[in-house]
Amino acid sequence: MSVSEIFNPSRWREVQGFDFTDITYHRAIDENGADIGAVRIAFDRPEVRNAFRPHTVDELYRALDHARQTSDVGAVLLTGNGPSPKDGGWAFCSGGDQRIRGRSGYQYASGETAESVDPARAGRLHILEVQRLIRTMPKIVIAVVPGWAAGGGHSLHVVCDMTVASREHAKFKQTDADVGSYDAGYGSAYLAKMVGQKKAREIFFLGRTYSAQDMADMGAVNEVVDHADLEEAALQMAREILGKSPNAQRMLKFAFNLVDDGLMGQQVFAGEATRLGYMTDEAVEGRDSFLQKRDPDWTPFPWYY
Repeated sequence: MSVSEIFNPSRWREVQGFDFTDITYHRAIDENGADIGAVRIAFDRPEVRNAFRPHTVDELYRALDHARQTSDVGAVLLTGNGPSPKDGGWAFCSGGDQRIRGRSGYQYASGETAESVDPARAGRLHILEVQRLIRTMPKIVIAVVPGWAAGGGHSLHVVCDMTVASREHAKFKQTDADVGSYDAGYGSAYLAKMVGQKKAREIFFLGRTYSAQDMADMGAVNEVVDHADLEEAALQMAREILGKSPNAQRMLKFAFNLVDDGLMGQQVFAGEATRLGYMTDEAVEGRDSFLQKRDPDWTPFPWYY
């Protein structure tokens, strides 16, 4: 199967140096084949509605962290390939693969069933580490939702900076209480900030299914577009992001996050502010005076007000 039915190969090149099996990783290119500062990371298990297993999450974290450390990348499109070869269904991500969920978390397995679980390896819940990475990486992460965003997949869309969704196929459902799970962090608390306490409680307590337009009306989806245009619309959103100041975009993201992320959010914001400070002549004077063993000359630098 191709990457995805709505994937345009003329817009992307595969990022080299990885041997991923559960995700795909591409870099955006222009009409001349030159790199654009956007990447596309996609779940690639459409036959199981792009449910994740520990191996999937390992790969997802590696790709996201690679994007985080790539200095000419400013936007990340997170999506799901499809449709399913079994029934033609579409999914962004349907959360954790319940077939290999154990008492200690999701377990590494050589196959697709509980019988293939590796008993020597501890269960994992490191999709939460992916959530924190999305939240703290200095890049704008866009959830591109072509179908189901359910359970842990719903929480991933919530934690992304923006969401664009398919008018025809996107469906949103929080399944945690149906399977004896709960996202007591970003997936619930941040959702409540986004759509309001009453609506967030409805989404979790009742586990209803919502359309892309329903979620847009609540304020949880930025754009609803025709399915065939979904990836182009997301890439256009990335282009608009990349057309603005990298420093400003980074600081804006962390400023939005700061109010909800407590001391961790403060540390991230302050760290980025320190980096901006290092770029000034004033900071260079402080460093150079120390290295040159002389008193610093602060007279050229005003006390701004």
